Amino acid sequence: MTTVTHADGAGPAGGRDDAARPAVVPYASPAAAAGPEHVEEPVAYDAILLAGFGGPEGQDDVIPFLRNVTRGRGIPDERLEEVAHHYRHFGGVSPINEHNRQLRAALQAELDARGLDLPVYWGNRNWAPYLEEAVREAADAGDTRLIAIATSAYSSFSSCRQYREDFARVLEATGLGESVTIDKVRPFFDHPGFVHAFVAGVRDAVLDLTTGEDAVPVDAVRVLFATHSIPTADARRSGPADLNERLGHGDGGSYAAQHRAVAAYVVEQVTAATGLEPGWDLVYQSRSGPPSQPWLEPDVNDRIAELPGEGVRAVVIVPLGFVSDHMEVMWDLDEEAMETAAEHGLRAVRTPTPGVDPVYVSGLVDLVLERVHGTPTAERPAVTELGPWFDVCRPGCCENVRAGFKPAAAGLAP
Repeated sequence: MTTVTHADGAGPAGGRDDAARPAVVPYASPAAAAGPEHVEEPVAYDAILLAGFGGPEGQDDVIPFLRNVTRGRGIPDERLEEVAHHYRHFGGVSPINEHNRQLRAALQAELDARGLDLPVYWGNRNWAPYLEEAVREAADAGDTRLIAIATSAYSSFSSCRQYREDFARVLEATGLGESVTIDKVRPFFDHPGFVHAFVAGVRDAVLDLTTGEDAVPVDAVRVLFATHSIPTADARRSGPADLNERLGHGDGGSYAAQHRAVAAYVVEQVTAATGLEPGWDLVYQSRSGPPSQPWLEPDVNDRIAELPGEGVRAVVIVPLGFVSDHMEVMWDLDEEAMETAAEHGLRAVRTPTPGVDPVYVSGLVDLVLERVHGTPTAERPAVTELGPWFDVCRPGCCENVRAGFKPAAAGLAP
């Protein structure tokens, strides 16, 4: 079996032949059921399942939506209202559903242009249209072999494992677990289609800041790559435990390591294109846990406040952890981080997310075709030495420390 080669000469799971394991992947296509790291056998999928987070589309939706997001945690409505004001600031409408409508249409157009007969069904975890509706719609149309694209690129509980648990939950709740299979494309954090928009955005921002009458020297520009913070205990468990230990990923686990690797690549590409090499940091945003619980740091606003003391005069804010302009981008970055930059006398530019960039959309279709064609691992594109990541998630990957493991599709148990 082909494995990914890293600088230390070992693949992501140590080069083991996991296809020989007795473990079986539930709800999987026959090609993925034995749990290989990468599925190199063609699979004739019937359709694509676009899996989103979901978001409110009016003021009356906000609290019910937040109840869905925090289900099982017993958070009272008065505390949810503290978060609701972010949505209420924008009329109670999250942009995420409209973005997914656009992404679904763009994917379908790309598939049609390539002559690929794969309909795209869309369902959300936390708001209509729900995943249950999408899976039932697919099954009713006779499309029972599904390949899922989650609207998140990295490895962690909330960005990968939780989607996989939702797939399993939905198949059981709908009674379709015996007739419908759901595989999932690999986490695509370092696929060139995803990374393209970030390279272009940082390049343009750095050139804009360092040229013209009000030019800033490149050594006075700092690029801040921002992503959603998660509890440190969860971060340690993001990705396979043996991989995190062997590659020295530390408290941030695979989640932080993947972001760091992509950020380094983006800056390398910008430097190669412009001859300019700005300094950079990985920062975090949108923390929501109690102060007593450690989360990944530094916070983007705290880091911005430190930069003038380091001679920085301009900052490029890059929403590296997001595939589109989520509420966290519009509020936490466009509102709060930009305000913090202004308070500290810094020029600031926020770069675009991939959204429906044609290169990104084409890359997502390419990820599906990897599985359709059973593309050999060595032929799959990845811009960092961490990838291409696993098609079938490894056992014990991305545990939620608070809730533990629940049954999940597209990965080995637990």
